[in-house]
Amino acid sequence: MFILPDGAARSPDASWIEQGRWEAMTPEQRDRIGPLCPDFVAELRSKTDRRPRLRKKMREYVGQGVRLGWLLDPYTETVEVYRPRRPVEVLERPSTVSGEDVLPGFVLELRGILFD
Repeated sequence: MFILPDGAARSPDASWIEQGRWEAMTPEQRDRIGPLCPDFVAELRSKTDRRPRLRKKMREYVGQGVRLGWLLDPYTETVEVYRPRRPVEVLERPSTVSGEDVLPGFVLELRGILFD
């Protein structure tokens, strides 16, 4: 879980923090809820999740400092890619999604996760 700069407590399905930012935290901060916004987040829509709520959450993450976010939706077989100061990119049935410059070299294979 993270405490975002605006004070909101959020727990994405997956996240990543640049190592230098993690090491800048005190050991006490690392043992508790992190007082920072991750560099990357991913949310996987479940049957009970509503897309408008998840989209709002993704925009909140980016507004608070996330550099790359993925909203993976197995029901629409799409990935919405969120980045600061850019429109949301919607990928339909992508075979992979890239970590871009935030997670260099990381590629998530989506066959079997997002669709068959």
